[in-house]
Amino acid sequence: MLRGMATLNFSADDLPAAQRWYTDVLGLEPYFTRPGYIEFRLGDSQDELGIVDRRYLPPAPDKPGGAIVYWHVDDLPGALDKLLAAGATELDGIRERGHGFVTASIVDPFGNILGIMTNPHYLEMLDLA
Repeated sequence: MLRGMATLNFSADDLPAAQRWYTDVLGLEPYFTRPGYIEFRLGDSQDELGIVDRRYLPPAPDKPGGAIVYWHVDDLPGALDKLLAAGATELDGIRERGHGFVTASIVDPFGNILGIMTNPHYLEMLDLA
């Protein structure tokens, strides 16, 4: 039934600020823009990260919550340091999960949770293990 992540959407009250922040953090420009929405393609599979102007969403809780999507990174401490230096807030510090899986998560300046991890399964799928 579920074949793979198609697009992950975050939201922001200030879409231009979110575009600047993610462009700086990711080191690339969005590939798709329209009023109220921007989208980046990133990573080995060109996964889509969209950011929608929050006024187009139903009311959100006052705290970050919901599912956490973890993105594989090659240097987890370095990625976490870069996100924190860019203004993110640590939600869950670096945690060893066993069998080579290590995670951390942050809250971006716009209230979205972003997870990062080292993931041996991801590397095996790419034949990089």
